Amino acid sequence: MKVLVTGTGSLLLGGVASELLRRGDEVVCLQRRPAAFTGHQKAHEVLADICDADAVALAANGCDAIIHGAARVGVVGSQKEFYDTNVHGTENILRAAEQQSISRLVFVSTPSVAHTGDSLVGAPASQAEIGRSRSYYAESKAIAERTVLNARNSQLAVVAIRPHLVWGPGDTQLVGRIVERAKSGRLAVVGTGNALVDSTYIDNAISAHIAALDALHIGSSCDGKAYVVSNGEPRTVNELMRSMCESAGVPFEPRHLSLTLGIRLGSLVERLWPLMQSSEPPITRFIAEQLGTAHWFDQRVVHNDLKWAPSVTLDEGFKQLTQWFASH
Repeated sequence: MKVLVTGTGSLLLGGVASELLRRGDEVVCLQRRPAAFTGHQKAHEVLADICDADAVALAANGCDAIIHGAARVGVVGSQKEFYDTNVHGTENILRAAEQQSISRLVFVSTPSVAHTGDSLVGAPASQAEIGRSRSYYAESKAIAERTVLNARNSQLAVVAIRPHLVWGPGDTQLVGRIVERAKSGRLAVVGTGNALVDSTYIDNAISAHIAALDALHIGSSCDGKAYVVSNGEPRTVNELMRSMCESAGVPFEPRHLSLTLGIRLGSLVERLWPLMQSSEPPITRFIAEQLGTAHWFDQRVVHNDLKWAPSVTLDEGFKQLTQWFASH
């Protein structure tokens, strides 16, 4: 099978491409910068932006399936920048799939498309919510996910996978930021830190996307649906942060903010930060809600429809993370 994978410069999508190559598939990697694994004889690299419709069409030529993960993430940037990449870039993918008669599309989404600030306890993957102004990322991904799922037809099978809080060795997003802030004494916990949240070890996130690709075909049980994927082992925010800090050998001594204060501070930062900085802010209203409320998800439908289950437990993952930090 020949698969177009977009966004392969990220830990997750790079891992997906590498695993597809390992099992013998041919992979076209669409990314903005070169990646180390693309020296493989069955890997073809297209260096381009997802907003370039011609480049996307070229990359999709001759492919049987697409795993689309290229996205603008975080909170820094204009509404147009997020929409151009996440919405219009996804439209380019759909257009290329139609032109090339590609029959399978796995869209890499995010649980934030359906997290509106309330606690989610044992929740299913509810419909993506549109109309939230405070997170360009979540809003643009929600629009893109709906666009993909609505594109399902008799020639194209689609599925959206929302991996929840992916982490592992080499992760510069979740693990890297928590460890860096703990080192500098700037780590903050919103609320008591006892909110239960799901997370996903990187190996499991990779295998879930490949399982979705394999399970997906026109008329399959997953066609046209969205799934939140996780380890299925909810732990408190305190436990997750402490384990990451311990793996890195740094003290876990966070500051505590009430949820109310965190939301107020986050709202203020959202307004002022773009005027002062170009880096990611320490807190936003959305981040405060994510850290201060429970969000974990029922995985039974995921396991049944995708014929998938996580192979690495959180404890095993933290052992591997500890070993990685020791060797780096």
